[in-house]
This record gives sequence, C-alpha cells and structure tokens, in this order.
Amino acid sequence: MITEQTLVPNVLKGKITIPSSKSVVHRMMICAALGNKQVRIDCKGAGNDITATANCLKALGAEIEITESHITVQPLSRSNIGNTLHKLNCCESGSTLRFMLPVAATLGAYCEFSGEGRLPERPLSPLYEEMTAHGIELSANGTLPLLCKGLLPGGTYTIDGGVSSQFISGLLMALPVTGQECRIIVNGRRESTPYIDLTISVLKLFGIEIETTDYGYFIPEGQKFATPSELFAEGDWSSASFWLVAGCIGKEAIECYGIDYHHSVQGDKKVVDILRFMGAEIETGNGYTVAYPSQLKGIETDCSNIPDAVPILSIAAAMADSPSTFTGIGRLRLKESDRVETTMRMLQSFGIKSSATENSLTIYPGMPVGGSVWSAADHRIAASAAIMASVAHGNTKIDNMKCIDKSYPDFCKDYINLGGKFH
Repeated sequence: MITEQTLVPNVLKGKITIPSSKSVVHRMMICAALGNKQVRIDCKGAGNDITATANCLKALGAEIEITESHITVQPLSRSNIGNTLHKLNCCESGSTLRFMLPVAATLGAYCEFSGEGRLPERPLSPLYEEMTAHGIELSANGTLPLLCKGLLPGGTYTIDGGVSSQFISGLLMALPVTGQECRIIVNGRRESTPYIDLTISVLKLFGIEIETTDYGYFIPEGQKFATPSELFAEGDWSSASFWLVAGCIGKEAIECYGIDYHHSVQGDKKVVDILRFMGAEIETGNGYTVAYPSQLKGIETDCSNIPDAVPILSIAAAMADSPSTFTGIGRLRLKESDRVETTMRMLQSFGIKSSATENSLTIYPGMPVGGSVWSAADHRIAASAAIMASVAHGNTKIDNMKCIDKSYPDFCKDYINLGGKFH
C-alpha cells in the first residue's frame, strides 16, 4: 500500500483507461437506490468517496455490491425507514453529505451524519437553513455528528448559487421523492453549473424530468424513479486531466481511453479547452483523447465552473512560457484542504513561485526541482505533485500518496504503467 513515496523523474507515455466518473456514479447510485428495481452500473475504479455514498445508502436499507467492474444496487424500501436511528458516515466526502442529507429527509429517515477530515468544516448553509425552514429538525450547524429528523415536503426552496452546486443537486435528486410540485429558486450566480446539468441528465435516465427556468429549476408533481435496465458510468474527466497535463508537459504522448469529449456532460472536460488555449496539441475522438508534448503559453481564464482542476492546471502553467492567472477560484479554500494555499505550497516545493488574491491564483513559470511536498491529505494536490515530479530535476518526496484513493485508487498503479518511477 503506497503512502509516503519518493518519485524519480521519468518520461510518462503510453495508453491508459480512465476510471469512471465519481460524479456520475454518486448520482447513479442514489437514483438507483430510489428506483423500482435492481440495476447494475458498469463502472471502473470506485474510490473512497463512492464507498462512502454506498455505505450511507446501505444504512438506509439499500443493498449494494461493489466489484472492480460494476456496482449492483437493490433499491431501499421506503416503508422500512421507520423511526430507527440510521448512522450515515460520509467519511471525507462533501458530495455524500450534501446529497444524502436532503435525500434522507425526503424519505423521513431519522439519521445521524458523521464525517472525517475537513468535512465538518465545509459549509452546509444555505441548505441547512432551507431544510429547517421546511420543518426538518437538525442539530447545530457546523458540527458533526449532525442529527436529522422529520419529513422534507415539496414546495419552494431558495438557494444561493454561489456556495456549492452540490446543494442544488442534492435537492434535485431528493424532491421528486415527495411526489409534489417543487421549485428551486437560485439566487445570484450559479457556480459549477455543469455539475447541475450532470445531475439533471442522470435523473432523466430514471424518468425524472427537471425544467430549467429563469429563476432556477421546476420539478413537476407525480414523478417516480423508473430504473433503466442497465447503466454505464463514463470515464472521469477530472482524473483524465492529470494525464492530459502530463502528456502536454512531457516528452511523449499519452492516450486516454474511456472518455468522450464530444458527448460528455462533465464540466471538467473544459480542461481540454483550457490546455488548447495554452497552445496544447490535443486530439479528441470517439472514446479517446490524446495529449501531445506541447509548448505552452501563459493565459488568464475563469475556472469558476471547474475549480477542482486548478491544482493540475497550475502544473501546466508552471511549465508555460509566461505567467498564468486562474480566476473564480475562491471556493477552493473550502475543499479537502484550502486548495489555494496548498497548491501554492506544492508549487513552492518545486521552486515555482505563485501569488493569490481572494479569487485568483497566478503562477510564474520556472524550472521545477525535486523537493518535499506536503499533500495536506488532499487527493488532488498529491496527484498533481506526482505529475510535476515526472519532469522535475531531482527526486520528489510526497508525504501521503494514499490520500489519492479518495477519488482514484488506481492512480499509482496507472502512474507506474505509464513509466512513472518510485524510489
């Protein structure tokens, strides 16, 4: 089991199959648990976050089996929810907590939500206030364990769109359970809207129709989850982004399979657009994307819809010919780590300078040198550092590679298969 490791510079090249999108799998599992029959989800590489959602659904009565190639979901029985206390451990997964809280409430489940790492510090407002305003009893906001009791009804919910799209996605999956007409009014700018679009597309697979409106979203009454006969979870663009950047900054091409730029609804596929804007040569085809060694240039771009891609994009920026500035990144401070600070610290470990404001990050290119990287137990920081280590001058020590299991348990194995070396 790989934890602390020393990485040796080496050329990354070859072909790789990208693991399934955890964003897609979270949503498919929840909808399947609310559905009307057993279903198999074909997917590859379920990480710790997916396991957390699966365990929460099992705590509510669903039967779920996870293998290397698929996940089988037997729906939960709503009649058996009762008044028994259900203990739902979300581990470090913000998606799990923010999705499962409204879902459990529309089922009338009496629940205790717990979590680990920085999860207790990550915001639940304004979802918390909207749920209490609609009659749900919740223990004190900002602390875990969080007790939830009551039955969340249909109606009108108002959410600030600038905090987290996960609040909206959670309500979109939960409110159809009420069978009532519902509205979600979104105030202000809608951040990370591609993730909301992804939620709507998965719900559509289960026969749930969501109408996008000027004020937000409308959910017609009388809908029920109708499970399709089979489900396939597409490859994960956030995982692919590591290898796409590696191909662009390295000496050999990297071919990524299991992802389809032209048909995916995942927002993180925008990494391709940003890298091309930087001058990268990237080929996209039916089920594959290839990144070729490229001379990159500095850019300024808005990352508000794909903030999680900023750590790996900062690696590309460090290898460009001029400074780059990423804007719209304020919410990165509320992730598994303060990703603005930990990205800057990671870059500094390689001798790369950067600066930040409240909502922007600027990277000044340089020649990376090996050093000692503190990952802050953040999977995206550790994986990004591993990509930089492949082109750095000298060995690089990363303190906690195991944290990558949260989203990409086969990362180290794939890294080695592409030519990466550990000392």
